[in-house]
Amino acid sequence: MLRSPGGLSVRLDVRAAAVVVVLLLAALAASVLLIGTGDFPISAGDVLRALAGNGSASQEFIVDELRLPRVLVGLLVGASLGLGGALFQAVTRNPLGSPDVLGLGQGATAGALVVIVLFSGSAAQVTVGALAGGLATGLAIYLLAWKRGVHGSRLVLVGIGVSAIVTAVNGYLLTVSDIVDAARAVVWMTGSLSGRDWDQVRPLLALCAVLVPPVLAGARGLRLMEMGDDVSNALGVRVERVRALLMVAAVLLTATATAAAGPVSFVALTAPQLARRLTRSPGPNLLSSLCMGAALLVTADWASQRVFGADQLPVGVVTGVLGGVYLLWLLVAERRAGRI
Repeated sequence: MLRSPGGLSVRLDVRAAAVVVVLLLAALAASVLLIGTGDFPISAGDVLRALAGNGSASQEFIVDELRLPRVLVGLLVGASLGLGGALFQAVTRNPLGSPDVLGLGQGATAGALVVIVLFSGSAAQVTVGALAGGLATGLAIYLLAWKRGVHGSRLVLVGIGVSAIVTAVNGYLLTVSDIVDAARAVVWMTGSLSGRDWDQVRPLLALCAVLVPPVLAGARGLRLMEMGDDVSNALGVRVERVRALLMVAAVLLTATATAAAGPVSFVALTAPQLARRLTRSPGPNLLSSLCMGAALLVTADWASQRVFGADQLPVGVVTGVLGGVYLLWLLVAERRAGRI
């Protein structure tokens, strides 16, 4: 417990703080390695010198204009998905209550497909369509799950149903599109950081700057809500208001991340669970989930380039494979514990 001269006190979980620091260092280290990876390899030392403005002209151009935006998008998308997943899992009190399961990624995909298939829209218009699709899906799930409040299990079940419907719509849109638009849509649906530039960095950075501080500040109310609605109301937490605001924040984070990089699978599901296991701390673990998501995504992107070489895979394929294995393990663990 830390106390200030004014009498304010803050409870500090030393293990959780150490995990956050380690995850931040891991994310930064992976980012430096990722910036140095490519057709023109750059050593870690040269990357750091280029970032500080002391590299050669060619190195600074490659680092600042070609590779740094991609890495920043990866960090921001991973952080947004990790934090959004932690919020959904805390609100639903269910380890499967992530945007992947609830259908928000599929909703954003539907919005992007409508723009690509029906209007042959530009990249900027596809981004707007994906954001609109994710927000509309989140609103639909919330309204359909509402019955004198939103119960966690009902939210998950409604989300699974909406996800199935939207997935069918996406399949239909692909079947009626021409071959060029279908190929473009499939590339977007894979989830990739390739070709990302400063136009994707700025809106992500602005959104995170606006949403992350108040969300982290609301962690105490979210922790109390995990004890149940009745207990939370008795302790002065306005449950439905807090739940609605946090869900809006989670939907915005998830939809914007999907709009920037496509539907990158399973980061929102795995990051909060891995963070909780590392911190061994009760509660939503919002900050550690945010850092875990950023570290996971940039590490997966680095692995996709280093392991597969010239045939590098989109990062969404790598996270999908790893996340699918983790999901199977999680389901087995939940079954053995008697929770499903």
